[in-house]
Amino acid sequence: MTKGRILSGMRPTGRLHLGNYKGALENWVRLQDDYECFFAVVDWHALTTGYENTSEIKDNIREMVLDWLAAGLDPERSVIFVQSHIKEHAELHLLLSMVTPLGWLERVPTYKEQLGQLSGRDIATYGFLGYPVLQTADILAYRADTVPVGEDQLPHLELAREIIRRFNFLYGSKLPEPQPALTRAAVLPGTDNRKMSKSYGNYLGMSADAQEIRQKVHSMVTDPARIHKTDPGHPDICAVYAFHQVFSGDRAEEIGASCRAGAIGCGECKKNLTARLDEAVGPIAERRAALAARPGLVDEVIAAGDARARRVAAETLEIVRAAMRI
Repeated sequence: MTKGRILSGMRPTGRLHLGNYKGALENWVRLQDDYECFFAVVDWHALTTGYENTSEIKDNIREMVLDWLAAGLDPERSVIFVQSHIKEHAELHLLLSMVTPLGWLERVPTYKEQLGQLSGRDIATYGFLGYPVLQTADILAYRADTVPVGEDQLPHLELAREIIRRFNFLYGSKLPEPQPALTRAAVLPGTDNRKMSKSYGNYLGMSADAQEIRQKVHSMVTDPARIHKTDPGHPDICAVYAFHQVFSGDRAEEIGASCRAGAIGCGECKKNLTARLDEAVGPIAERRAALAARPGLVDEVIAAGDARARRVAAETLEIVRAAMRI
């Protein structure tokens, strides 16, 4: 390989919101210039917490891939594929699970945390406990040497390295241990200042049209203590200002100062943000509409990506089987 190789993926949740775009997808688009990129729709991972309802997964895959293409992922430069279409992931997951100590999985920081957060759902399953092994299989299938992650995901990647290191020790192989490419992604709050999430209904679509942008910005929570326009504001607790910091560039500092001085009202501030979002999101929405009008495009992109991914994954399984003498 003349370039480093990257593997990353997203669960198919349907159309993406701006938090997904700024949190990961925008960075993926940049990485295409410097790495050999494999981007997976990890539909099996969606089953770890949502196995009881699979009715929307196929449609969600198509919607998400359209968003990827609209954002700038290029199927000529990157491999775009669906995890469950590449059966080598399942075999590699099985083989890695044989050498992964149970205690390693039980110590994953998010395991007990999510068990508590989702206490109303029955996710005390092997699939949920073992999803870090499947993540490791996803990475190893393409012998990726680099994985773009935020700091909160570092423990998961460290576990993947430990599993691969143990496999190499046991079987004398030299499979690559993936290294992190730390990304400082912009964090966008929801319109109500909570975490942006479809489950909260507080998200702004990545390819929103002008009407949706206006409606969502109008509903954004601002400084609750600010009653009059001339009252000094506190922009650091305002959802609108959080968006300005991401989308208004050098003007964000000026907007924050005007708010603190009571020189700009919340209505004007929201109007300015609506204009900035129209500029940023409008082109994505236009590209998405054009792509969606091309019958069969998503199927063609996925089929081509699956074929490229399958070739590499099959090579990896040959290496793994040879090392294990099976």
